Amino acid sequence: MLGATGTVVTGALIAGFMAAPTASAGERSHDNGAREAYGVRVAAAQAAKTGIKWQDCPASWGLAAPIQCGYVTVPVDYAKPHGRTIKIAVDRARATGDANERQGSLVYNPGGPGASGMQFPARVTKKNPLWTKSSKAYDFVGFDPRGVGHSAAISCVDPQEFVKAPKADPVPDSEADKRAQRKLAKEYADGCKERSGAMLPYMTTPNTARDLDVLRAALGEKKLNYLGVSYGTYLGAVYGTLFPDHVRRMIVDSVVNPAQSNIWYQANLEQDVAFESRFADWKKWVAQHDSVYHIGDTPAKVQRAWEKLRATAKKNPIGGVVGPAELIGYFQKAPYYDSYWIPVADAWSKYRAGDEKPLVAAAGPDMSDTAGNIAAENSNAVYTAVECADAKWPTSWNKWNRDNTRIDKKAPFMTWANAWMNLPCATWGGPQRTPVNVTSHKGLPPVLIVQSTRDAATPFAGAVELHKRFKGSRMIIEKGAGSHGVTGLLNPCINSKVDAYLVDGKTDPRDVTCTPHATPEPKAAAAK
Repeated sequence: MLGATGTVVTGALIAGFMAAPTASAGERSHDNGAREAYGVRVAAAQAAKTGIKWQDCPASWGLAAPIQCGYVTVPVDYAKPHGRTIKIAVDRARATGDANERQGSLVYNPGGPGASGMQFPARVTKKNPLWTKSSKAYDFVGFDPRGVGHSAAISCVDPQEFVKAPKADPVPDSEADKRAQRKLAKEYADGCKERSGAMLPYMTTPNTARDLDVLRAALGEKKLNYLGVSYGTYLGAVYGTLFPDHVRRMIVDSVVNPAQSNIWYQANLEQDVAFESRFADWKKWVAQHDSVYHIGDTPAKVQRAWEKLRATAKKNPIGGVVGPAELIGYFQKAPYYDSYWIPVADAWSKYRAGDEKPLVAAAGPDMSDTAGNIAAENSNAVYTAVECADAKWPTSWNKWNRDNTRIDKKAPFMTWANAWMNLPCATWGGPQRTPVNVTSHKGLPPVLIVQSTRDAATPFAGAVELHKRFKGSRMIIEKGAGSHGVTGLLNPCINSKVDAYLVDGKTDPRDVTCTPHATPEPKAAAAK
């Protein structure tokens, strides 16, 4: 479902990369990782020597100066470091502090898999107050992971076809509906193989972690400073396992459960249950503000209104394009991020008052947005490719049907939509690997884990699991909150501790629990 001159490093540092005789502790312990470990050392040594040729970003990228862009070359297959290569797009905003304040680069991944991190440097150029202190110390560095955006983008279907609406209702009424969805999933998997088959075997989290280490070397950094959100936490967990002695500081925010048994089939089932709980939180909030939205003054009434809206859209798609699938795609933003609580309720309220335009604009496709549609299709293709390749998925439809039918009984909001999104992995045309056994090795410094207790996309248990696996890690818990991506929210209890960690390397002697950030409050009657 789940952002000048090239950097040059000293000859001594290059020699250090070239002479490294063994893999890191993490790479040595990872099954069949010896050749890949050697490939990383080769690629990193070359990247350290070459650096990054920073220059103004292409105008079409929408990244204005002083943000700079460049590329880092990486092997497609780390077992063959002298074979085929691709270029990873990166960008940066230079640290705003003086030379004495600068501590290197802070590299960011926002999740997905399939999301671009290229907007991260804008937190500096747009003077986001949450990042004022850390941006004095660090260049903010974003990148497009392999297969994403400007980094050898992959595709599974024509983008205009991908966004075309309305799509079939994800909630099946019959076995015929399920057969139709199974057919679509198989066709999608086949499309991935047809359009991007040469890249699919190498679209894995471990390979993206290896790319991250090459990027570290290209930046001229001996050790990585990293901020990962959502799937970016799993990328960070894998990086920390494979390259523990290459980590300087690492923050993981809204954490994927890294247990091998959870990647990725079980993770999506757990996600369905958590989404139902957070959807309930939002329905309760809508009911509490019935004087504004006029949807229902109890959660039960809001639920009935939701069911009626779905039924209406199924019979006659709203605006001709918004059916049940599009409604779920839009309404799931409210359980994801409470910054969407007001916009989703507002669009729904206006629709009930007779104005369907806001709901259609928010939930329906924009067929004229060619670039946006390409990006959306690419993001979904990478999501599918990485999750399907990272782990072995069940191939038995009976198991998928049984598990999702069971979960749907208690969590109907997202279950079937999520199942169909992931079902291409049941008929995937490429190799499916054993996930990395995430664990801490000698050299891994304290990792800072930030997590809200009611997160829908990455349930709280995932942060607890990573905390156990990464010895010496510290948790900041936002109790009673559920927005995904905690470090980007205004909560002084959390913001101050993130700054203390990034700027001063300080962690609390024990885990910390913070009260939740402010709940959204509507300011005016929505339907007026």
